[in-house]
Amino acid sequence: MTEDTAEITSSVLYSWLVQGVQTESSDLHLLVGHAPVFRVYGKLIPIAGEMELSSEDIERILEGILNPDRRKRLVAEKNVDFAIELPVEEALCRFRVNVFLSDGKWNACIRIIPSRIPDFAWTTFPEEVAHRIASYHHGLVLFTGVTGSGKSTSLALIIELLNQRGGYRIITIEDPVEYRFPIYPHSLISQREVGRDVDSFADGLKYGLRQDPDIIFVGEIRDAKTARMALSAAETGHLVLSTLHTRDAKGAISRYADIFPQQVQSEVRAQLATVLRQVVCQKLLPSCIEGEKPELALEIMVNTPAIGSAIRMAKLESIDNYILSGRTEGMISMDESIRQLYRRGNISLATAESYITDRAFLAR
Repeated sequence: MTEDTAEITSSVLYSWLVQGVQTESSDLHLLVGHAPVFRVYGKLIPIAGEMELSSEDIERILEGILNPDRRKRLVAEKNVDFAIELPVEEALCRFRVNVFLSDGKWNACIRIIPSRIPDFAWTTFPEEVAHRIASYHHGLVLFTGVTGSGKSTSLALIIELLNQRGGYRIITIEDPVEYRFPIYPHSLISQREVGRDVDSFADGLKYGLRQDPDIIFVGEIRDAKTARMALSAAETGHLVLSTLHTRDAKGAISRYADIFPQQVQSEVRAQLATVLRQVVCQKLLPSCIEGEKPELALEIMVNTPAIGSAIRMAKLESIDNYILSGRTEGMISMDESIRQLYRRGNISLATAESYITDRAFLAR
């Protein structure tokens, strides 16, 4: 244990992080004017017995994990992202930290990353879908959904599946690195962190293509340069996995094209129609059982010739109908996934009605 780690493990922050791991919290919020708060299965729960925090309190609490370089980035950019590893219950746990300014004062959100990659049974992500994605030799696969919808965990399942299978050179470009993948005898995997190992997602892709990859995971497609590089990598025989923040599978198509200037969007859609393999949209819905983890709802769009044509011609309104009629190709709409969760008794009627787009669909 390093001197810095020893200092952190004797701090109040460490005790909160241990408590967060023990309660299966996803996040710890440290906000000025509020007591520290955990998010546990979607609900915000203040830490019992703790007082409201001031900006000075938060600065003191974070002192052990904000080295000079991180402080410098916080001052320059008003935000800083990084990951830390700490020993918890005889395991090394990872935490993704975002420190930011609000009203000129320090605040923070710390994502608690499980020490082990969850299995399919725990996440309820369909194993057959993961195997289908892992079977692609090249192309682009996008995972979409709001922040905290489990995209990173589902992608970690797929990457670990490929890693275990062996015979692949895998590169991940993350901001920051979340899950740590084990080393297997017949796989080669490199995990690169934006800001530490590479300057940007686009640079990670650019230089990653010179490192003989079979599979490239890009944490998020945020800008035109990254989006263009991802398309090129997918076109040249690599399997590219990435995420976008959209509400549905159809929105991923429009969002991807909208990253680019209007005059090149037609060209981008043509490329996307060719290299896109699948879009998976995720939502986490409250369980009908108090205290249980949220239920995973999925929309899955597979790029069939009909959908490829709709993408190329910008007729995205027809994609919903293709998803509804594409069950034999492995597709499912979000409404159908929600209806299945309701009929199995996983979620309440009120939850189903609040998330589904067509309430009458529940009774059909």
